[in-house]
Amino acid sequence: MTRIVNNCVALVCLCLFWGQSLRAADASHSEQIKWGNESVFNEEHNTLGLFSGVLGGQIVLAGGTSDDYSRWGRNAVCLSENAGFALYEDVLSKPLAYGASITLSDGILCIGGRDSSQCYKDVFLVTMQQGKLNVSEDWPPLPFPLSNAAGALLDNKVYLFGGRKSVSPSRLSDSFFVLDLSNKSRGWKELPGYPGCVREDAILVVQNNGVSPCLYLLGGQTETEEGLSSCLTDGYVYNPQLGKWSSLGSDFPKGICAAVASGANHILLFQKEPEDTQHLKKENALWKYHTITQTLVKSECIPGTYDTMQVLQRNRSFVILGSNASSGTNRLYSLQGDIVPLEKGLGLVNILVIIGYFAVLAGIGIYFSRRQKSTNDYFKGGGRIPWWAAGLSLFGTALSAITFMAIPSKAYATNWSYVLFNTGIVFVAPVIVYVFIPFFRRLNITTAYEYLEIRFNVFIRVICSLAFIIFQVGRMGVVLFLPSIALNVVTGLDIFLCIGIMGVCSILYTMIGGIEAVVWTDAIQVIVLLGGAIFAVIYISCSLPGGLGETIDIAVANGKFDLGATNFDLKDATMWTVIIAACFTHLTTYGTDQSMVQRYLTTSSMKEARKSVWTNAILTVPATLIFFFIGTALYAYYKVYPENLSISIPNGDAIFPWYIFTQLPVGIVGLLISGIFAAAMSTLSGSMNSAATAYIVDIYSRFFHKGEGGNELHAARMATCVIGVISLSFAFLMATWNIASLWDEFNKILGLILGSMGGLFMLGMLTKRANSGGAIIGIVASIIVQLFVARFQTFHLLLYTASGFISCFVIGYLASLFFKKK
Repeated sequence: MTRIVNNCVALVCLCLFWGQSLRAADASHSEQIKWGNESVFNEEHNTLGLFSGVLGGQIVLAGGTSDDYSRWGRNAVCLSENAGFALYEDVLSKPLAYGASITLSDGILCIGGRDSSQCYKDVFLVTMQQGKLNVSEDWPPLPFPLSNAAGALLDNKVYLFGGRKSVSPSRLSDSFFVLDLSNKSRGWKELPGYPGCVREDAILVVQNNGVSPCLYLLGGQTETEEGLSSCLTDGYVYNPQLGKWSSLGSDFPKGICAAVASGANHILLFQKEPEDTQHLKKENALWKYHTITQTLVKSECIPGTYDTMQVLQRNRSFVILGSNASSGTNRLYSLQGDIVPLEKGLGLVNILVIIGYFAVLAGIGIYFSRRQKSTNDYFKGGGRIPWWAAGLSLFGTALSAITFMAIPSKAYATNWSYVLFNTGIVFVAPVIVYVFIPFFRRLNITTAYEYLEIRFNVFIRVICSLAFIIFQVGRMGVVLFLPSIALNVVTGLDIFLCIGIMGVCSILYTMIGGIEAVVWTDAIQVIVLLGGAIFAVIYISCSLPGGLGETIDIAVANGKFDLGATNFDLKDATMWTVIIAACFTHLTTYGTDQSMVQRYLTTSSMKEARKSVWTNAILTVPATLIFFFIGTALYAYYKVYPENLSISIPNGDAIFPWYIFTQLPVGIVGLLISGIFAAAMSTLSGSMNSAATAYIVDIYSRFFHKGEGGNELHAARMATCVIGVISLSFAFLMATWNIASLWDEFNKILGLILGSMGGLFMLGMLTKRANSGGAIIGIVASIIVQLFVARFQTFHLLLYTASGFISCFVIGYLASLFFKKK
């Protein structure tokens, strides 16, 4: 066993030193944009009002008009990545320009447009088949002719805003339409208007606001009372989930002619310098707008000077298509920009800190492996665990990397509306201490699900135990994935390699050391985690010119301490929704979750077990406040220093690791990364051990191997290993998913899978009339209710556990009345 652990540590060291990831971080704390060489089309082509998109990696341009509006086109051209040029004649049915164009999975959707005399309401799809461009006109037309409109794709729906209704006389629009691509036969639907003026040539771009994807409407032009064109500098955001517009102010630069989303929350704005500026040399500028902090920063000047610009995203790059009338030719130019990631690496000191941390965990696993003589030692620690260590272990298991990363991310993106959810253990701790702990310890059981056989039948015990094991596999996948994001952002290591290193190390020390190794490593990891969190709060606040006072002032001014609305709306994360959800979720988790119940059984007496719960509850309140304040402090910091935000990290949950890597001193980075490891591995080890306990006690020993001995201890270790490997595989699968916030996803999974469990236990403990038949009906009915709630979003996702709890209890009790009492 010692050799295996030593090999594991050696593997960690080798992987950490692998590749370029180990070079010291670059002094620069912001990404750079690498500009390619400017390319020019070999032939003259229309340069204004082009339909544009990307098909199979090739940029497709169709229609358009010349600089002097003398020529309106039907042709199309394709521009490959190596600047190859191909001309396709008469692709469009009529000369057309200034329509909206949106790249879909199967083609480029072209909407509206105009020629020299009129606007059109045609909608058609340009596709590439066997090397030829084709046009499909089997699409619902617009309600009325429109050109110069702004379009975007979100959740398989095409949105279209504003534009020009007619050429002469000029009439602008503020109409807002949506076309559902899953049911396009229903045509275009008009949505509520917005609080701004009519406009054309606006920019509509999709980006996440920290909670959900939204539509950002920026710039454009309107007409004055004198009929003159006027550049707009205002912006608005439309939230499809809420169905309403909000203003972003009027501080955007003049002349925004294109925009693309970048990273988790950035929008890159491409500015054509307006003609009314007094600069001798015209410049095109690139601006960075952040949707959470709502800050705008001028990034750099764009090489080359263009009178018009269109920007397309191709793979991980963006391509500017521009024209330059001053060149005296009617030619189109292309310029590619690539975001160069920040040079990544931990440096020797940070690596030594992390290696030392892994070495300590390995040593603990080796030490306690010598004390494992039976499954009672392996699963319950022989009753040798002191109350304070059990309490720290409870705290560490509940904390996880979700607390260390996703909660700061949530507070950074929104407010403190979820703070009452985490501190809800304080409300239910008396119930756990005076009801559940005496109940379980009197039964002298190893798993919580043994009680279900005593109260109902073996079938209910087995299906609940299996449900718990399946949930733990999913949970371990989440907590493996989260710190792997952090390590990927910080070091540049492949995310799959990160998951593998974390998973293998956790599996080995948990498999070898049993519950004692789990509890004592949890205790150490809680100290590391909280120490790193406290340091982060102090360091972030001191980084601002005004210190902690400025941090609080910014937070208050932007509503970051809000606890949510006080109205009683169960579809929104109001204060009452969070409180109700907290009570039911913590009652289910601390009262029926084997990973928690098992901790109560590791202490020597009921008094010690009660102390462990109170220790956990008391620690939870200040710890929750610390982690929420980290997110708030990050918001204040990046509100003051928006230029330090990353424009490339794809997931908002990585905001805290990004700060750790770019702003903290050497050595402390290693400590904080170890804290992320600690948060994840404390949960991993506890989940693996408790899931293995459920399998061995509720299934293996119950049906296949009755009795206790060396074979059963060996089976327990093998079960731990197998469950860990399955969870590792699930984490690999999650790494391929696009999830905006894993905090929300975790709560959704928690409610859907375990919602009925709390109701089932309470049904057995509080009622004498309940029976196995009614309990089974209650479980099935609860699952149906949960699926209905999830499908139609009847309640906020935080209430999934509550709906499962209540439905199982009520329906189970009522159904029991129809069965004879035995």
